[in-house]
Amino acid sequence: MLQLQNICKNFGDREILSDISLSIEKGEIVSILGPSGCGKTTLLNLILGLTDISSGKIIYDGEDLSHVPMEKRGFNIVFQDFALFPNLNAYENIVYGLRNRPNASTKEEVEELIDLLGLRKHLAQRIGELSGGQKQRVAIARTLVMKPRILLLDEPLSALDGIIKESIKERIRGIARQFQLTTLIVTHDPEEALTLSDRVLIINNGRIAQFADPQTIIREPADDFIRQFILSQLMVKRTNILKLFSDSLPHAQSTQEQKASAAPSGAFAQAVA
Repeated sequence: MLQLQNICKNFGDREILSDISLSIEKGEIVSILGPSGCGKTTLLNLILGLTDISSGKIIYDGEDLSHVPMEKRGFNIVFQDFALFPNLNAYENIVYGLRNRPNASTKEEVEELIDLLGLRKHLAQRIGELSGGQKQRVAIARTLVMKPRILLLDEPLSALDGIIKESIKERIRGIARQFQLTTLIVTHDPEEALTLSDRVLIINNGRIAQFADPQTIIREPADDFIRQFILSQLMVKRTNILKLFSDSLPHAQSTQEQKASAAPSGAFAQAVA
């Protein structure tokens, strides 16, 4: 279990995060969601150990990691730009970390990951020859061969197209379930967070606005910020998609039927009202 206790972070006189407290279960997928500048990436960096906390505690399985160096925490991150080595092929990137820790994964375990992520036919390709989704999978494989205690992902889907994005989401879910791997994901996209995660941590102005499962956030938003930032974006997407499909039907619906189908209903309607 990962526990954050009263985490605060200041840069000079500027307060970035204030009193962040929560617990995350082993194998849970949690998205950290919020607008630009809210502190979500800073929180990811604090957990990783890339940035020092100003006060509070970071505890993993009962061990206080608050001042433990990043390389000794056993947490690994996949950065937004993947940070792959362009002079190496896909396979060489995947196994790169094993140079320093050759016993982290066996050859059989590496091969299993390659197949799990669908990379077998791309192993000999240079990084510049891979698509965005393929690069993402190579970056995830390179991280997983080191057997991290927690997997951190910084905007993992932001540069990917729709179908590829859904494929990567399924693979992230599958990995978290198969390996019971606690996974933390930073994102600015409400749809991405709510469809991928077990729970979503919403941050506003450096504080927790809400930490709950997706259905609770939709049905019981904690405040107006969540209604406006989260639910209004989803409603715009929902309305546009319904309109697109209704306009494309061979026998178009009547105006009244289109309005009825696009109108929010139930808990969702109450949440955005």
